[in-house]
Amino acid sequence: MNYETNKSLYQEVFVTFSSLFGSRLKEVRKTAGWNQAQAADISGVSREYWGRCERGDSVPGGEVLAALAAQGVDVHYVLTGERANSTPADPAEQVLLDSYRRCKPDAKANLIQTAALLSAGLAPAASPKSSAKSVPSSVKVGNLTSNHDGVVQVGYAGGKVSVKK
Repeated sequence: MNYETNKSLYQEVFVTFSSLFGSRLKEVRKTAGWNQAQAADISGVSREYWGRCERGDSVPGGEVLAALAAQGVDVHYVLTGERANSTPADPAEQVLLDSYRRCKPDAKANLIQTAALLSAGLAPAASPKSSAKSVPSSVKVGNLTSNHDGVVQVGYAGGKVSVKK
């Protein structure tokens, strides 16, 4: 397919890459729930420039596309009109991707490092084991009683306190 020019067989209308690109750019902006000012801010360009891109008068560079990709925009679709086949096969994978996309940059870096280490075969850290055995107990403060294993009272609010083992 020639992305520079594309002639419609049905309408005999000459369409340029820029106009196709612009309409897809507008579509992904609206899908993300952004107005033009928000999209421009995220992309690091002026609102006026963003508007020119949506009208097909300008085509943004790689930095703008990278900023959009960092926000989860399918840049492959914006450029080509074809959806990237990146739908996760299993729901747990989708949860991981959605969580990653909501993280702040430092948390994203942490997730990437963790995933790299785990995929390289490094075992996850074991949860700390308590050396003390859980002893069935009951704590009573005033007229309130807590009957759970391992209950610990911190502090004293007056009245009678009894611990039964």
